[in-house]
Amino acid sequence: MPADVDLDHLTLTRAAARLADRSLRALDLLDACLSRLHATSSALNAFITVTEEEARQAATAADAACDAGRSQGPLHGIPMALKDLIDQQGVPTTAGSRVRDDEPPAAQDAVVAARLRAAGAVLIGKTNLHEFAFGSTNQDSAFGPVHHPSDQTRLSGGSSGGSAVAVATGMALASLGTDTGGSVRIPAAACGLVGLKPAYGEVPLDGVVPLSTSLDHVGPLCRTSEDAWIVHAVIAGLPADQAAPPAPRPPSSLRARVLRGYFMDLMEDEVRAHFESAVRQLAACGARISDATIAHAEDIVATYAAITLPEAAAWHAPYLAEHADRYTPAVRQRLEAGQQVLAVEYLRARAGREVLRREVMEALEGCDVLLLPTLPCVAPLVGQETVRLGEQDISARAAMLRLTQLFDLTGHPAVTVPCGTTRAGLPVGLQIVGRQTRDLMGWAGGVEREVMGVTG
Repeated sequence: MPADVDLDHLTLTRAAARLADRSLRALDLLDACLSRLHATSSALNAFITVTEEEARQAATAADAACDAGRSQGPLHGIPMALKDLIDQQGVPTTAGSRVRDDEPPAAQDAVVAARLRAAGAVLIGKTNLHEFAFGSTNQDSAFGPVHHPSDQTRLSGGSSGGSAVAVATGMALASLGTDTGGSVRIPAAACGLVGLKPAYGEVPLDGVVPLSTSLDHVGPLCRTSEDAWIVHAVIAGLPADQAAPPAPRPPSSLRARVLRGYFMDLMEDEVRAHFESAVRQLAACGARISDATIAHAEDIVATYAAITLPEAAAWHAPYLAEHADRYTPAVRQRLEAGQQVLAVEYLRARAGREVLRREVMEALEGCDVLLLPTLPCVAPLVGQETVRLGEQDISARAAMLRLTQLFDLTGHPAVTVPCGTTRAGLPVGLQIVGRQTRDLMGWAGGVEREVMGVTG
């Protein structure tokens, strides 16, 4: 590894600047990332497939282009990873399952993968995930669970757990995940990263294995909000005049509402303390902060289940008919439950989703963003079935979805940024929700600077 490549702190933005001024070469950066991957991935189980030869060819080509003055932009020469739901040409898309063992390698890139390649990104492999993205912990994968980078007795969070661990440990400088109930934001928060779920429909899903077609999103996991915007701009296909990162907006001009009630009722004490501390810091900077509630918040879980379960079961029907025994038991059980959801229940949930969307829009009236924790708990232990929140024991899966799934239902853009660590060294995430992705990321940049001191 080159002595001047500090993968514990290097951001995509800083690496891009060094690649551009040629103080760092793409092949040397790739070598550093691959060295970290080979040293740590077996213990953390972050990757399913590593495309080392292809990545070296891409990095060599990136260096040649940069030497000739033909940089393709800020992702040129940047090592990136794809969640293994996203097609990469010539590579199997396993979806973390043995169900697809008989499937041939992908014939072409997913649209988002093709856009990354066109921007000069170096794709290093496919990351591990909760099977078919149907879980929030990363416990259930045919390839084994993904372990937390700070404590290997714990899980990464999911379902994009491998994507989070790859970036948190410096195996890649950015990654893509999918988010249907929180699967970008959950592992990002659990691993101390920025994770962006853009507004629904902003990023194409062609070539991505679906979970719930009306709720699926693709988004980046990175170390900073600026990095996340750069990746988002590429995968969303934004024109050049809209692709530059938004300037961080000062918290002194922020109008925010904290979602209370349901969203704060069940929470570990240290998570609550870090979140409230972040809110106080923003208020001390001049942010105008008030409280809000969502009237039908208690309906979120049932509404979400009545949409995701049957949509997932419909897509999986051929696989369930032929290879039901290849699923992990918990995921198979959820899919079979989806087959029992009545059409009237599904249609009622779709109507309930519109009610929730209106209530989130009402909460945003007269303010810039909504604030709430990303997770009510820290990353659970491997094999842990329940977590204690207040006086209740609830399933780890439900706990980790509790605060994120609303915004997949409503389609609002949402991002998690780090806001501290517990005494045990486990990260806590602050979730910020807005109307438009670009405006949201400007506010996220300002919050990030004030709460965590991030400057680039």
